[in-house]
Amino acid sequence: MRIAILSRNRRLYSTRRLIEAAEAREHEVIVLDPLRCYMNITSLKPSIHYKGEPIEDVDAVIPRIGASITFYGTAVLRQFEMMGVFPVNESVAISRARDKLRSLQLLSRKGIGLPVTGFAHSPDDIDDLLDLVGGTPMVLKLIEGTQGVGVVLAETRQAAASVIQAFMGLKTNILAQEFIKEAGGADIRCFVIGGKVIAAMKRQAKEGEFRSNLHRGGKGLPIRLTPQERATAVSAAKIMGLNVCGVDILRSNHGPVVMEVNSSPGLEGIENTTGKDIAGDIVRFIEQNARPNRTRTRGKG
Repeated sequence: MRIAILSRNRRLYSTRRLIEAAEAREHEVIVLDPLRCYMNITSLKPSIHYKGEPIEDVDAVIPRIGASITFYGTAVLRQFEMMGVFPVNESVAISRARDKLRSLQLLSRKGIGLPVTGFAHSPDDIDDLLDLVGGTPMVLKLIEGTQGVGVVLAETRQAAASVIQAFMGLKTNILAQEFIKEAGGADIRCFVIGGKVIAAMKRQAKEGEFRSNLHRGGKGLPIRLTPQERATAVSAAKIMGLNVCGVDILRSNHGPVVMEVNSSPGLEGIENTTGKDIAGDIVRFIEQNARPNRTRTRGKG
């Protein structure tokens, strides 16, 4: 098979591992910087060009699209879909997952456990919003934030109101969310491929930090999932329409709650923590599912 990886840097750990895994199974791999791809959008023969050459005869595409280039990156991926190339994750599912508010609304509609979350537009509604979410401390999140950037823990009601008001003044959308104290600064990253949790790790925040992201100094630890946690991760991936994703869960007093569904989860932390060949699992998923003009699959879970 000929597999294209959309990545801005082939030296990144996740991209390197995917190249190695695909080549180890005798597939041809091309790495394309999505921002250097340009498209001919036509009804007869849609095409993608890269550095002066047409990209042809691709069987599958693995999108490793960063949050900062979601708009253009998903446009390139959508063009591959128009050309009949199988995407590991569909463009519409990636766009859906990148919008934190939309994601939470979709998960909520299907009964997935979530922290109490509030969203408002007018500064006049801040007091009511804080009452809706509950007591402090409270977590405030930029809707477009990633890797823990744009996440603030407000210790007091006044601090929460000040932060929300400041971001509203900058015309920036922000979510107010219940702080799950009993999680103890830890979350669980569940790696889902094809409707199954194939690996999981606990991410423990460093001392004095509430964000458990490995990019923020968190530590990955092995963990055994409960059946409810496993079922929650699988359901969340299915609701978002993602074949490959990371589902981040907190252990709360009222069961597992989903914090985020990541459409382009990193491989380094989960592979190093679990010792599993996640990149190889992704390539095997492609082998089992990639067909011409098949742009969507569904997990069984």
